[in-house]
Amino acid sequence: MIRLLLAAAALGLLVAGRPAPERPTPDSAVRGVALGLFASDPRYDYRPMLDEIADRGATDVLIAVPWYQSGLAAADIAPRPGASPADETVRRALVEARRRGLRPALMPIVRLARRGPGHWRGVIRPADLDRWFAAYGAFVLRMADLARAGGATRLYVGSELATMEPHADRWRALIARTRDRFPGALSYSANWDRLDGVGFWDALDEIGLTAYFPMPDGDPRALADAWAAPRRRVAALAARHRKPVVLAEVGYPSRPSAAARPWDDGGDAPPDPALQARLYDGFCAAWATRGLARGLYAWNWFGVGGPRDAGFTPRGKPAAARLAACLRAWVDPTPASG
Repeated sequence: MIRLLLAAAALGLLVAGRPAPERPTPDSAVRGVALGLFASDPRYDYRPMLDEIADRGATDVLIAVPWYQSGLAAADIAPRPGASPADETVRRALVEARRRGLRPALMPIVRLARRGPGHWRGVIRPADLDRWFAAYGAFVLRMADLARAGGATRLYVGSELATMEPHADRWRALIARTRDRFPGALSYSANWDRLDGVGFWDALDEIGLTAYFPMPDGDPRALADAWAAPRRRVAALAARHRKPVVLAEVGYPSRPSAAARPWDDGGDAPPDPALQARLYDGFCAAWATRGLARGLYAWNWFGVGGPRDAGFTPRGKPAAARLAACLRAWVDPTPASG
């Protein structure tokens, strides 16, 4: 059913014969949107969504690829039928992004096949570390090969794996092996509440992080003020490690809890697209023209969209226009650094 809904929504948003939109000239700034390859069909065609992302003025797209482990203590990371894309789908998405003038990045993410309350990849504790890092390393290296073949400019070696971050030597070894397979920039996406928990930033080319900081449910000015403390934390992190920062995930579900819990789109909730739009306004006011971060990836374009959708996607919602304005306004703080 979700496949049919997505296909219908994508077709409904396309305009036959429309002229090719103007593309921003790519530079070192990352004006990006994430696209999770989350369709139940492993060979789903994401080209219509890539068209929509390019039409919003993005210069970059982050392709997110989920593989699964069975539970918190498991080490059986693998693609899951009906939930993970085929390798050819990943490669095609990267190539099609480039054809639309987008610079593609690739992010492997770990999900749990069996979840209890509070269970997610940030709290996994595999019983066998050697087996887990071997399985996870195979995942990352497979994505590295696809990223190279598809012309990606950036590869994330991990995302929000908080309980695994203390094993810095294992991460350094994986990063070194990944460099042998992928010539582009390497990063890692730390969770917003774990900015100081990554001990291997020096082995990477830049700092990645999620930006799901809780916010007040107020007007854009109040939201911009509320960003002051998180911005100070990010600035201190960047200065300490002397690395550029890219906000690897910035987004809000369109639901009433989005300000207090911007990371949470689980369960049933009434849609609140107006709040989602206000939160994008507040974020943009705090970040777009004030320097500090090299760029962002808005999370996440995949989804049915429209006014009845309470998920993250801005498709068919007021947030789509707010995001487009934010991408246009974004200023790279380090234009000379390449």
